[in-house]
Amino acid sequence: MADADEDLPRDAKIVKTLLKSMGVDEYEPRVVHQFLELWYQYVVDVLTDAQVYLEHAGKASIDCDDVKLAIQSKVNFSFSQPPPREILLELARNRNKIPLPKSMVGPGIPLPPEQDTLISPNYQLAIPKKQTGHAVEETEEDEDIADPNSNPSQEQRTEVPQNTPQRVSFPLVGAKRPR
Repeated sequence: MADADEDLPRDAKIVKTLLKSMGVDEYEPRVVHQFLELWYQYVVDVLTDAQVYLEHAGKASIDCDDVKLAIQSKVNFSFSQPPPREILLELARNRNKIPLPKSMVGPGIPLPPEQDTLISPNYQLAIPKKQTGHAVEETEEDEDIADPNSNPSQEQRTEVPQNTPQRVSFPLVGAKRPR
């Protein structure tokens, strides 16, 4: 294992050291490559933003302030802070002013109205029609081949498709079940 660590680039060794310092002893080798890719992408994004701030300020080269501003911008747009406690308390007071609906006392577990639930039937079934005359048609076709003087109107009747499914649908909402 020590030979494999000597072949790794410096950045990969740093990632392995970070993982070990955090108590991660077992991981797949590609985890190191994924962290390196994330690390490189973050650095490229920060330096690109710093370059934009440099051009806006009209400076010749990137300095520490440009990088700090780019990192602060990343943090502000990547991570959001929760609202202040006072705002949350005010929202909770306004929400709690509205009383809860009266529960309907009855046998069993109280459930919300049916239009507010996802348990009503909302599906379609395709029920194929029964084909009782299918075997008879095959024997008639065999007879037609044997008898060249067959009636053409009979042939037209057998060409009508017999296996079209019957569709049955159920409503999504609005159907009331008797209690």
